[in-house]
Amino acid sequence: MSSKYDKIMDFAVRKGFLWQSYEIYGGQAGFYDLGPLGVMLKNNIVELWREYFVKQHQDFVVEIETPIITPAMVLRASGHEENFTDYAVECLQCHRIFRADHLVEEKLGISAEGLGAEELDKLIRENNIRCPVCGGALGNVHKFLLLFQTHIGPYSPNNLAYLRPEAAQGMFINFKRVYELMRRRLPIGIAQIGRVARNEISPRQGPIRLREFTIMEIEFFYDDTDPRCDLLYENCANEKINILTAEQRSRGEDRYVSVNVVEAYNEKMIVSPWLAYWMCIAKKFINALGVPNEKTYFEEKLPSERAHYSKQTFDQIVFVEKLGKLEVSGHAYRHVYDLERHIAFSKADLYAIRQLKSPKIIKKRVIKYDKNAIVSMFGAKASTIFRALATINSEDLMKIVEEAKGDYINIGGVDIPKNVLRIETVEESVWTEKFIPHVAEPSFGAERLMYVVLEYAYNEEDGRTVLRIPKRLAPIKVGIATLVDKEPLEKIAQEIFNMLKKFYYVQYLEGGSIGKKYAQADEIGIPYVVTVDYDSIEKRDVTIRDRDTRKQIRVPINDVVKVIDMGLKDIDIFGLGYPVIEPQSD
Repeated sequence: MSSKYDKIMDFAVRKGFLWQSYEIYGGQAGFYDLGPLGVMLKNNIVELWREYFVKQHQDFVVEIETPIITPAMVLRASGHEENFTDYAVECLQCHRIFRADHLVEEKLGISAEGLGAEELDKLIRENNIRCPVCGGALGNVHKFLLLFQTHIGPYSPNNLAYLRPEAAQGMFINFKRVYELMRRRLPIGIAQIGRVARNEISPRQGPIRLREFTIMEIEFFYDDTDPRCDLLYENCANEKINILTAEQRSRGEDRYVSVNVVEAYNEKMIVSPWLAYWMCIAKKFINALGVPNEKTYFEEKLPSERAHYSKQTFDQIVFVEKLGKLEVSGHAYRHVYDLERHIAFSKADLYAIRQLKSPKIIKKRVIKYDKNAIVSMFGAKASTIFRALATINSEDLMKIVEEAKGDYINIGGVDIPKNVLRIETVEESVWTEKFIPHVAEPSFGAERLMYVVLEYAYNEEDGRTVLRIPKRLAPIKVGIATLVDKEPLEKIAQEIFNMLKKFYYVQYLEGGSIGKKYAQADEIGIPYVVTVDYDSIEKRDVTIRDRDTRKQIRVPINDVVKVIDMGLKDIDIFGLGYPVIEPQSD
């Protein structure tokens, strides 16, 4: 008997949601093409994410777009060139390569995330884990860099670049520009939606683990000395999320607890208020994709499992049939890591400015020179000396004076007495200070969410498939059908099709009985079907059938757009006062 995963994948291929890339050449693991329905579904998921994370927060979250190809220096600074790795192991017989921790997890039923090469090697040897394809012995575990490598321009070691593995670095590099555009106010969020590439060792999970996919991320910058998050209390005070903490996991527990989001932050289960807030929004977003609360939770990563940039990370998990647990988003408290590293490597000013409540008195060393003495000594040459002095910054000039061994120093080709310059310590009142903002990051993969939507929407009822996809996500919003495929019904149906396609994606349903047309619409998740029957000829009205209840209402043609608009906004169209037709067998 086929598993639900197999049924969904077969259905997705048949109906044009997705299929294996390069399939006429045998396909390539880790790559999938999206068909017509898949593109529409993915676009709807992206737009829903944009609404939850950007549009509803547009007063302080903005969206940018940056290149996929990234100079090596950027990913060296971010730590990815050193740390973005997994462990691989090769079969000595068939020479297939596998991800070592996944093999260990599959064979032993334990979590191997975060284990090093020696620990994985030991588990493989002690438990006689062999090649899952040919049964051959496995070689030594070794580290594998997951970055796709390329070059910018003609080949040269100096032109080394990578395909970005995340969109985040583009946001960090552009922080200062966006900060200035936002009038130097924190908090601010920078969002980005785009393609990323990860050279996975041996992806074997269909569209769930891809080597190229669309990522949706926010890097959210805030002042950790003033971490107020009013929205956490305004929008999430009554929201509960399911959490499995690292402490629970370290004790061997695997059952999550349901906690109020605000309490989770106040009790320091979640260390960043903005991390807590975006986790709250993420829960609402996943619910809107059709996943109920009891099927999703946040699992905190152990210190050994966290990415190199993270102080605390939660994976948002959704239960699916084949894999059991599927990570659909990551929520990382990246603190100051990325900006601090880019400041160190680029020497750029990526600081924010903090206004102090009271002035800070600081002592600083300054260098001054006696202009009158220089003019008196050098006359017309004094202007040359002044111009030369203006080109030397204070710290360098102090160093020149302090390191001079004689009584003279050379400035602008002229030897001048060292005693015309003096170094003083002065006190200064400062009302601002530079600081590096802290960062909370929510990150989602669009294609993985597509699979989740399909699995939770897929139903088999009375021998047929019904895709109960949330109406807002449905690729095609309206089907147009005639009771029979005859004129003048078809002419009226075509008129309605031409009217509705200005507003929605619409499909004209042809062939077979009206019941078969409804089944055709249900199978690809069309929420509403507009049916033209013989009464439509004189009365200029039609029926609108709801996919989920199979009930219909009779509506004047001129009201169809208004009614469908209401239905897509989750307004009960059966309470609008139109005649209701109870469901009959299709």
